[in-house]
Amino acid sequence: MNGLAGGTVLEVAVKLPKATGRHATVADARGAFEDTHVHMLLITEDGRLLGTLVREDLPPHLDEAAPALDHAVLRGRTIGPDVPAEQARQLLLARAERRLAVVDHNQRLLGLLCLKRRLHGFCRDDDVRARGA
Repeated sequence: MNGLAGGTVLEVAVKLPKATGRHATVADARGAFEDTHVHMLLITEDGRLLGTLVREDLPPHLDEAAPALDHAVLRGRTIGPDVPAEQARQLLLARAERRLAVVDHNQRLLGLLCLKRRLHGFCRDDDVRARGA
């Protein structure tokens, strides 16, 4: 058992994920990905999620000064806060992915669901703070 029974996505999500504003460039996004712990960069404005980026969204040929938002994706990269955590874990495993942005019905960013490397549970705010210290 992985300890997720009964919990929701919002209960296990990182509440203060790495995010950038709408004016971030491709170079800014690449800079964020220099931190090996950043797997998904969230682009937000006024608390709303505008797009997500993973490293594969930024091929080498892109203009470094171009808006990162032009290469961002939302479809398939978000999940609602009330989805059972175990259901979300199974979805991520089926997709061979480890991150989903948690948003409400208005696209307000609520957190980031981060499946741990061993795929048995989710990263928490305490885990992120400990890595940063």
